[in-house]
Amino acid sequence: MNIVIETPKYSFFKYHKLGSHFHIEFFSPVPAIFNYGFVEDSLAEDGMERDVVVIGPRITQGTVIKRDQFDGILRFVDDSVADDKHIIYLGGFFFKPVYLLYFHIYVVFKFSYYLLIKKKFAVCKVVGIEIFDK
Repeated sequence: MNIVIETPKYSFFKYHKLGSHFHIEFFSPVPAIFNYGFVEDSLAEDGMERDVVVIGPRITQGTVIKRDQFDGILRFVDDSVADDKHIIYLGGFFFKPVYLLYFHIYVVFKFSYYLLIKKKFAVCKVVGIEIFDK
């Protein structure tokens, strides 16, 4: 499978690829502690491509990573819909409690974003992280 990096590690902006361009989706008060992307030609429950969190060094936006399988999954609900984030581990720091803390902070931001900007109530929550055995 091909994973396209939309949002590089340490970015405050969350990007989304539309066609051949990357557009800013929103500004996050917390920078990403991972690279964020999607699986090309896939479809998740939220109607968008399957999300992927890539743990490792910072990767340039638009980079395509080829992988056969995921290393884990973050179970997540966003805008009241299952929005799991598949995990790829390329190396470096990974401590599950730190990632859970990051996503719990992110949930507070997303809930506020929907309430204040989108003017709607939406369930946003972290369900847990599962790391797959190899």
